[in-house]
Amino acid sequence: MSNQALDRTGARKAPLFGLPAVAVVALLLYLPFVWTTYVSFTDYDGLASPVWSGLANYKAMFSDPDLIGALVNTLLWVVGMVTLPVALGLLIAVLTYGHKWGTWLRLPFLLPYAISGVAVGVIWGFVLQPDGALGQALGFFGLPGAHTGWLQAGPGNTLMMIVAVTWQAAGVNALLFVVGLQSIPAEPLEAARLDGAEGFSLFRHHLWPQLRPITTVVIGLSIVGSLKTFDVVWVMTQGGPGTSSETLALSMYKETFVLNDYGQGAAIALFLSLVTFAASILYLRYQLGDAREQG
Repeated sequence: MSNQALDRTGARKAPLFGLPAVAVVALLLYLPFVWTTYVSFTDYDGLASPVWSGLANYKAMFSDPDLIGALVNTLLWVVGMVTLPVALGLLIAVLTYGHKWGTWLRLPFLLPYAISGVAVGVIWGFVLQPDGALGQALGFFGLPGAHTGWLQAGPGNTLMMIVAVTWQAAGVNALLFVVGLQSIPAEPLEAARLDGAEGFSLFRHHLWPQLRPITTVVIGLSIVGSLKTFDVVWVMTQGGPGTSSETLALSMYKETFVLNDYGQGAAIALFLSLVTFAASILYLRYQLGDAREQG
């Protein structure tokens, strides 16, 4: 058999080697998504057969004040996670990069990332409870706020939980920014220093533009992660008091596994998936378009 015939035979058989992987992806990803989409249009309690209800779940979702509040809290998480952990991570990276003890200085900020979101919720729940560590410290120094219920009212409870997650996420963001700093060629920076650039001027005009690719990655991950926020909120407040700190992910969980309204939970899950997908696509398109204009 000629080499050309062997090549044609191999080309025809090559797709067969990908079939197992395609089957696994279809089984674990696509089929559950199709099933969830179908359930979102039904009245289903997880036991009896689903009963088609059309758009009833979506109408109920957008007319429910609690779910509207969960959407607002989710957007608050997006804003908070795109600003605080990213800004703090960038600050840590810039201040410690090139320092003799830079690795050791970043280590305390990186260690919290090694623990789970549940552990973060437990730790900060102890810190922020009315008679917790923060209140006792403020009382010891005679400062105001010793008896403040940090998690007892919204939106302040959401803001405090964003601070808790910032404590966990800032370190890994700093590590990513350090990787970006290490990829910047040394020669242009040396030339800029010879021209008198230093401090904030050096950062703004020479470092920051070079960090654009890694910044895109960090902010993109922060957006997706904040839209799916669940574990910290569940451990610290369970969405309360009432529903004041619920996120869409938490509402989805409650509707499905607490209230046994699988149809409503599936509608929220599908809506959250579409929001996450749309936010990711729009953000990447904006970044790529802006990069082309500058390029």
